[in-house]
Amino acid sequence: MTASRVPALDWIRSYDPRGLRPDLVAGLTLAAYLLPAGIGDASLAGLAPQAGLYACLFGGLVFWLFCSSKHTVVTVTSALSLLIGSAVGDLSGGDPARHAALAACAALMVGTIALAAWLVRAGNAVGFFSETVLVGFKAGLALYLASTQLPKLFGFKGAHGDFWENAGYFIRHLGDTHEFAVLLGVAALSVLIAGKLWLKNRPVAFFVVVGGILAARFLNLEARGVSLLGEVPQGLPPLGLPSVSRTDLNQLLPIALSSFVLAAVETSAIGRMFGQKHGNRFDANQELLAIGASNLMSGLGRGFPVSGGMSQSLVNESAGARTPLSGLVATVFTLFVVLFASGLLRNLPQPVLAAIVLAAVMSLFSVSALRHIWRFSRTEFFVAMAALLGVLGSGPVNGVLLGAAISIVLLLRQASHPRVVELVRVPGTTVFADRSLRPQDAQTPGVFVGRCESALLYFNVEFVRERLFELLAQRHEPVRLVVFYLGTAPKVDLAGAELLADLHKTFNARGVTFKLADAHGEVRAALRRIGFEREYGPLESGQTVDAIVSGWSASGPQAPLTVRS
Repeated sequence: MTASRVPALDWIRSYDPRGLRPDLVAGLTLAAYLLPAGIGDASLAGLAPQAGLYACLFGGLVFWLFCSSKHTVVTVTSALSLLIGSAVGDLSGGDPARHAALAACAALMVGTIALAAWLVRAGNAVGFFSETVLVGFKAGLALYLASTQLPKLFGFKGAHGDFWENAGYFIRHLGDTHEFAVLLGVAALSVLIAGKLWLKNRPVAFFVVVGGILAARFLNLEARGVSLLGEVPQGLPPLGLPSVSRTDLNQLLPIALSSFVLAAVETSAIGRMFGQKHGNRFDANQELLAIGASNLMSGLGRGFPVSGGMSQSLVNESAGARTPLSGLVATVFTLFVVLFASGLLRNLPQPVLAAIVLAAVMSLFSVSALRHIWRFSRTEFFVAMAALLGVLGSGPVNGVLLGAAISIVLLLRQASHPRVVELVRVPGTTVFADRSLRPQDAQTPGVFVGRCESALLYFNVEFVRERLFELLAQRHEPVRLVVFYLGTAPKVDLAGAELLADLHKTFNARGVTFKLADAHGEVRAALRRIGFEREYGPLESGQTVDAIVSGWSASGPQAPLTVRS
């Protein structure tokens, strides 16, 4: 592979030794944050705790080599874990070994999809997914997650259904609350929340884990009826492909697609944020390669799907990381725990684990983001609510797919309804501006100037035509010249070219002059291919609105236009 495909080969050659100490400190801090998060998210995915450690370990081994972002950290995330836990759980039939195999296979499929997307350079397509939809989707995930973790926090077993079923089950079984469990869980959650408020981006969860293990040992919590994590196997798992059937692959495909969308969007958003903050170049397509390689390794190592983690990446940056080397340091520390210290985790109380998971996903439900959307647009707010309710009613997988569908519909609606406006001359200049923004400026008598603020394509030409005639119908005096400004139309397809030719024919038949202004070279070429010049004369480059209007005014008036569509 070339250095451009493995960015680490570039920055390692020019690595500044002065950055080694900050990267080491950041890596150790990050590891202290990753370990409890990995264990908690494995629980959320319905898997044994070591699966979270394996996913962080094997995913982290390769991500630092391929990522373009200097601060993004690959890890298991609450959103992905919840997606895997709810969707794969339905397929595994309660068999832990089958559940683990399907989760690992899902990671392999996510990796394959990501590599395929990288090969066709689909990185920029990730930006098509609406941030509004993602805000609603994450809020729904947070509520769904709370319904699965609150029973563990209160010391009794939970249900396995959608949000409404889980919430109803929790309320009905509040009488089964275990006193020691809820006291321990609430105490742990309180410390974690306090850490988020006053010790931001510090490994508070690591110390909560240590405190929970010590409390279980010295207070003999297991004998008091508090559930503990149990044995965590020591050592590395055998690398290999999980045992699944072709039927399993077909059933896993929508889960893998949903996981890929979520992983790609979240990782890209994190990379762009840090790129803008630190002035580093971010390559969305390169990040697909990093996600693909990480998920392939996670799947081979008995893990489950991974992606960039927002909170983990913020911890990495705030701890002083200079390069992706900090991610490698965290991975090496995780390897040490897996090889030599995993047995210490068996005494971790389940209520503490539930508290860690709940605290980690609180950021998914952003009241400020929802309030911001509400203030900006009621329509977009209801779109976010549709995504939220989709998760609550249909589960995370359908929620992701619904969110993707809503994003695409919003994109198509916006593209099919471009802004078409009338332009008026700014007094004393040769400039024509949007009349809705300058209502004080007078219209030129007998002249209408229109502008479409997008490409003219097959799915929007009828809207452009109708809107143009609506604006013409609002003119009270006769119109003798119609100028269509094309400076904001970078492209026209066959339908767009035929629209312009048809407008020319329609207006000329009514004795009204129709002119095109500021048409780009590609637009003029498209019009020539349909024979526009043979019918209506040459298309001149640099033909401005001012030149057309001034020349027409000097040549004398034409017959008025009777406006009808």
